[in-house]
Formats: sequence, structure tokens, C-alpha cells
Amino acid sequence: MKDYLVRGMSMDGFVKAVAIRSTQMVRRGAQIHQTTANATAAFGRALTACSMMGNMQKVENGSMTLQIKGGGPIGSIVCVSDATGNVRGYVYEPNVPLVEKYPGKLDVGATVGTDGTLTVIRDLQMKEPYVGSVELVSGEIGDDVTAYFAQSEQTPTACALGVLVDVDQSVKVAGGYILQLLPGAPEETIDALEKGIKRAGAVTAMLEQGMTPEDILGQVCGDLGIVFMETTEVSYKCYCDRSRVTSALLSLGKKELTEIYEEGKTFPVECQFCDTVYEYTPEDIAQLVDTL
Repeated sequence: MKDYLVRGMSMDGFVKAVAIRSTQMVRRGAQIHQTTANATAAFGRALTACSMMGNMQKVENGSMTLQIKGGGPIGSIVCVSDATGNVRGYVYEPNVPLVEKYPGKLDVGATVGTDGTLTVIRDLQMKEPYVGSVELVSGEIGDDVTAYFAQSEQTPTACALGVLVDVDQSVKVAGGYILQLLPGAPEETIDALEKGIKRAGAVTAMLEQGMTPEDILGQVCGDLGIVFMETTEVSYKCYCDRSRVTSALLSLGKKELTEIYEEGKTFPVECQFCDTVYEYTPEDIAQLVDTL
């Protein structure tokens, strides 16, 4: 079953909403980086949030980078989304020890840490990218995304994320939603939304019951009702290619490339976002040296 996200608006026009099923993209990210359970949960939440936030930009050829540095054992998490919501990413330390809040509940906050920041870099195809950063609230990522929108973009937001890791370390379900209040939203809209969020409960429980992103938004919006506006398939997608890797190698300079050539071995370059390995023979390196 393919991943997709859906965008909508409450019937009264005061709530923007997006929800996603991200199970396959999180599985792919975990497979590439061989993450342990806690790292999978944290990385998966970040990928899920980044996909929705990237899609919300609606800037053709734009991109959005989400960086989370909390001082926890996972180190830093970096995720990049295109304007559609396709994502790629990596974690500094994929092999995180098991930490649970209670049996069966992974402690993502302890994995990420709270001594640090969440940073959003928006490439809107302008001269300079927009950069916003906030201190981490809980390390649970959903709370931290909520704080980012409230503090950096002055938009009242509710973000819920969930990744359910099975006993065999595989990703069972993953997804989430983001709700945003538009200016002028009356108290009754806010009250109805708060009640809907409380009634809906955890994202993973809804997904495990087989609920779709449409079902989830219908549940959290409750009596407000919702009009669905757009559905988009999304995936874990890396844009690396040999020409980009070659450009990166050229940036090393003539001296370092000559040293690589003199070793007389094939030089492998692995993409940090995916599991693609680009191999350069000594002859390939020699040609690069000649161009400098």
C-alpha cells in the first residue's frame, strides 16, 4: 500500500489540515540506515513531519530541510523534503540502545534529547533561504514542530506523529497530521478542535486500526467537518546521481584527489541519504585530476 498525504480545510474555513500515511517511507529510511528501534521511531517521526511540511510550502522546485539536534544518543537528525512531500534523510547515530517509557512504549524524547534546537530551512527559490530555529520542547518531535510553528511562524498548530515499531524491529505503521488555525478562528472552532484531538487519541492506534489519512482528519476535526482538497502520493526519494558525486569529489581539490589516485584502489562514495554507492576507478580519479 503506497504512502500518501491528504490536505483539507474545515467546513467553517478556519482550520488547514494535512495528514499522511508514511509507513513505506519510514520502512525505507530504516532499511537504508539500519536503525535500531528507538532510532527508527525518532527518524520516522522526523521524516513524516518533514514530508507534510515540505508539501505545505507549495513552491515549485522548492525544498525544506528539518534539522533536529537535541543532545541525545541519536545525535542529529536531518531530513529533506521536496515540494511534493518526497523525503530523504539520515541520522548521525543509527545504532541507539533501547529506551522505553514503559514496556512496549519507546522513549523518543530520551533518544533525541531536549538540550538543543529544531531548525527549519526553507528554500523558496529566492535569493536566500528562510531559516527558523526554536529550542526543543520535549524531543518527541511532534511537540517540537508545534512549538516551531507557534514561535517562528506565529501560527497556532497541532502536530501529532506516530511510528509503531514491531517486536521484530520492523515498522508496522507510521503517519501523522498537522492542523493549523487561520486568523480570526472563533473560540468555538478552537474548542471543537481540542475536543476532536483528545477524542482521536494516538496516531499509531488509529493507523493500526486501519484508518486512512482521510479517516484521521475526519476524526480530529470532528463536528467541524472537513473538505478534502488534494491527495498526493509520497515516498522516500533521493536525488543523488553520479554527476553530483563527481562535483563533490572535484571540490576536494587536486592535492587530495592525487593522493586518492596514488593509492591505486577503486574509491567508493556512498550517498549519505540512500544506499547507493558510486565507484571511481584510479583511471576515473586521474581524469578528474586532469580537469583541475
